[in-house]
Amino acid sequence: MIHQYKNNGYNIVMDVCSGAIHVVDDVTYDVIALYEEKSLEEIENELSYSKEDIEEAYKEVTSLKEEGLLFTEDIYEDYIKEVKSRKTVVKALCLHIAHDCNLACRYCFAEEGEYKGHRELMSAKVGKAALDFLVANSGNRHNLEVDFFGGEPTMNFGVVKEVVEYGRSLEEKHNKHFRFTLTTNGVLLNDEIMEFANKEMDNVVLSVDGRKEIHDYMRPTRNGKPSYDLIMPKFIRFAESRHQQKYYVRGTFTNRNLDFSKDVLHLADLGFEQISMEPVVGQPEEPYAIQEKDLPQIFDEYDRLAKEMIKREKAGKGFNFFHFMIDLTGGPCVAKRLSGCGSGTEYLAVTPWGDLYPCHQFVGEEKFLLGNVFDGIKRTDICDEFRSCNVYTKKKCKDCFARFYCSGGCPANSYNFHGTIDDSYDLSCDMERKRVECAIMIKAALADTEGEEE
Repeated sequence: MIHQYKNNGYNIVMDVCSGAIHVVDDVTYDVIALYEEKSLEEIENELSYSKEDIEEAYKEVTSLKEEGLLFTEDIYEDYIKEVKSRKTVVKALCLHIAHDCNLACRYCFAEEGEYKGHRELMSAKVGKAALDFLVANSGNRHNLEVDFFGGEPTMNFGVVKEVVEYGRSLEEKHNKHFRFTLTTNGVLLNDEIMEFANKEMDNVVLSVDGRKEIHDYMRPTRNGKPSYDLIMPKFIRFAESRHQQKYYVRGTFTNRNLDFSKDVLHLADLGFEQISMEPVVGQPEEPYAIQEKDLPQIFDEYDRLAKEMIKREKAGKGFNFFHFMIDLTGGPCVAKRLSGCGSGTEYLAVTPWGDLYPCHQFVGEEKFLLGNVFDGIKRTDICDEFRSCNVYTKKKCKDCFARFYCSGGCPANSYNFHGTIDDSYDLSCDMERKRVECAIMIKAALADTEGEEE
């Protein structure tokens, strides 16, 4: 499968199944588009380039095909079936350390931390039992991941500390290593929490939506007051204390800030070097929801952001944007690229009272209740359903050039919009395809610069 597109003056050709990327001239670009359907003579009759140029391009394309870099076959469908038949071990937990929050974000899927239920803080007993469950169900896997999530986890910071201490006590005994992460809105962030996080947290997610006017509108406190000025100085200091590594600021853009590249650049101008800006996912009737009609502007914003990132990188002022981070030489293993985040199998969410769900976005959906940390997983049929879900079981993914980069999209979004985890949320797919194109164009532009310097 071939995907061709033009972006920022580059003719880019993707060989989807091999992962090979080619930046080509106009004649080669047009020859590739006709190569499989027409003979050399037919191509010469159809294109307006000189015969010599067409023949040279045709020869080059043929050589690339013979080398397995163009028009390669998909060999992974049988592979993923075999991988998915293996027993899956749990490697990561999302601990809902607090079903409570001190902000009232307008787009919050967790209903200000309540998750369709009631406000509650996780006890140390439940947190420790969750780590015991993870160790017991992790097989021979050495590195285990635990994310302290909410609501707002710093509202239950004492338990966070106790659970981390307990986790460290398990490591040598069971030959495990816990990689702890923390997601926070920053309201309660202080020197004690920063010091502890810098010692114990492998990664920290700082929730901020960008420009002050955007952030304050979308992320007010529970009593309706703005929060930007309260959190931003602390976030800046925290990022610097982590040497601009092992964290990222995570924003959400809605239909209120479709010019979200300005929010990304605002954060970059404040000194943040690890940035994410996620599109909100909401039902069409929600006032903040992104609609299909918004896509052209969103695509323009991604293009604008990509060009600015190239400019800043060349000037020595680059930053990482999560959705443009793409590894063309290595990246995740094939199984991960074909089946996604591992929700419902390798990755589970734990409520404050110990219930297990496929991920944080399914919490409160009782039909997806798997079991609990004390008694283990009871609904193995649900895990089997998630295990069997991959890019080959989703009709929309089979012919999509981005399938090996997005891994089929989010099961929770699929369920919320289609009632099944084996589908895809169309708007997310459209945006992901655009992001992949921009990410590859950035690689091409920076490689072009390196060639000029040499």
